[in-house]
Amino acid sequence: MPEPSPPTVATDELDVGSLALFVGFAASHLVQEQLTEEGFGDLRFSHGYVFQHLVNDARPTVGELAAKLDMTQQGASKAVVELERLGYVERIPDPQDARARRVVLTANGDRAVSAARRARKALDERLAARFGADRLTEHRALLAQLLDELGGAAAVRRRNVRPPA
Repeated sequence: MPEPSPPTVATDELDVGSLALFVGFAASHLVQEQLTEEGFGDLRFSHGYVFQHLVNDARPTVGELAAKLDMTQQGASKAVVELERLGYVERIPDPQDARARRVVLTANGDRAVSAARRARKALDERLAARFGADRLTEHRALLAQLLDELGGAAAVRRRNVRPPA
């Protein structure tokens, strides 16, 4: 007997939060595909939570990274070890404290960040071409206002977005 089809969902009837979440997932998937095409297929969406704290020459310790990500030091260390193994980060001695080590992006990590930025820019350009730049700007502004209204804008501005609990 064939498996019954799952019920369909009318996307225009979704609540704003779910719709925004699913748009974000779809956009992230397209960015991930582009990263894979550029040779960064070993990166996962979750790595972005770590990367946000390493751009602009930030150099946290694993403990500082754990606090920013609201996770255990063991969890942050595991993420750093994985990214080290993949060649995106390294730990270097702290110039003020020989006992501490700072996490930094490698040259390959910098290239991955640049590739992700290019992929997101290309996606924005694709959407602007499809829907019109003015319309996209208007919707981006609304999403930014919604983010602010729901209390998430400050974390984005501080580059302190935490993984979902």
